[in-house]
Amino acid sequence: MTQSEPLTSIEICAGAGGQAVGLHRAGFRHLALLEIDKHACQTLRDNVADHPEWAGCEVVEGDVNDVDPFKHSQLEKFGLTPGDLDLLAGGVPCPPFSHAGQQLGEDDERDLFPRMLELVEQLRPKAVMIENVRGILDEKFRPYRERIVAELEDLGYGFCGWNLVEARSFGVPQLRPRAILVMIHKAFLKDAKFEWPVGDEKNVVTVAEALKDTMVERCAPYGAQGAAVLQRWLEKATERGTEAPTLVGGSKKHGGADLGPSRAKKAWEALGVDAWGVANDPEKCVPERDLFRPAGPMLTVEQAAIIQGFPRDWKFSGGKTARYRQVGNAFPPPVAEAVGKAIVAVLRKDEQPSPALGVPADAPDRELLPAPRQGGAGAGTGAAVPDNIDDLEAAGV
Repeated sequence: MTQSEPLTSIEICAGAGGQAVGLHRAGFRHLALLEIDKHACQTLRDNVADHPEWAGCEVVEGDVNDVDPFKHSQLEKFGLTPGDLDLLAGGVPCPPFSHAGQQLGEDDERDLFPRMLELVEQLRPKAVMIENVRGILDEKFRPYRERIVAELEDLGYGFCGWNLVEARSFGVPQLRPRAILVMIHKAFLKDAKFEWPVGDEKNVVTVAEALKDTMVERCAPYGAQGAAVLQRWLEKATERGTEAPTLVGGSKKHGGADLGPSRAKKAWEALGVDAWGVANDPEKCVPERDLFRPAGPMLTVEQAAIIQGFPRDWKFSGGKTARYRQVGNAFPPPVAEAVGKAIVAVLRKDEQPSPALGVPADAPDRELLPAPRQGGAGAGTGAAVPDNIDDLEAAGV
């Protein structure tokens, strides 16, 4: 590998691409994004298929348990051998550890930590990054966390930490604490130390700052009435002057989309937003429903995505509820970018593959840059299962 070559990544449970966007910005070139939700997979395809910066990235749709990273029809073209891959990442399902659920942990059939560990053993990536809700940091899960770390250490990885990262510290206008595990092969930690990004707690982006432009766009077509709505919202949001409460994606089993339970709704009301639903897209706007509400306008899916830190040109596929759930369950791209850059800083310290990673000393150099994309997605990936009510104690007004 030369300094000019991008680092390679495979991501499981990719959802709508929040973590992927962040890692891409950090300098990783994705070989594949694995996901089980059909709407999220279409979102990924729509955004990466014809984008030159994502050339060759495969969107693999299906169950991650069914994917062989060496033989799967969409992955075999990369000719991966153990030690080739730079980063294996993923936000494994949250419900087994969420405060909103029963916190069954490893006894929950949705727990994909075991599958992630199997993939690490198969691929022997240089670094591993796993994201989850902060509930996994509870004392009750300490033995499980320690076993996960111990298994990775047995494979030659150094423990860089289970760290609670707050999205608001990285320019995301939202309360969103996430637990992140980073482990890097010890061969790369001999002369480098992984440093967790610290962000900036003093310069938080507020909801008023983040949504002003889109609120202006939404209200402008409705003349004086729209201007009045905009002014009331802006005054209230500016007076409150805070980031948003944690967005909640919700479960497919429970109704349509809204911005969360009662405490979150009260927090949104204080910011001039009606949180009892999600607005239609501007071109389908029903003013009385979407904008002219006593508590204030509802948010569009695009505005929710801005609250998550997505770029405005990242588009979401599916109906309104399906798109909102993708947004609400996402990992904020700026957080993934910050952690990704910290990983890059370590991997770039040593540019040569190490026999300790599972690569034979006499193995020929292998071209890992993705080939130009051919065909559509096939079968196989991991589920980004919704975390219904994550960390709502942080969602109060």
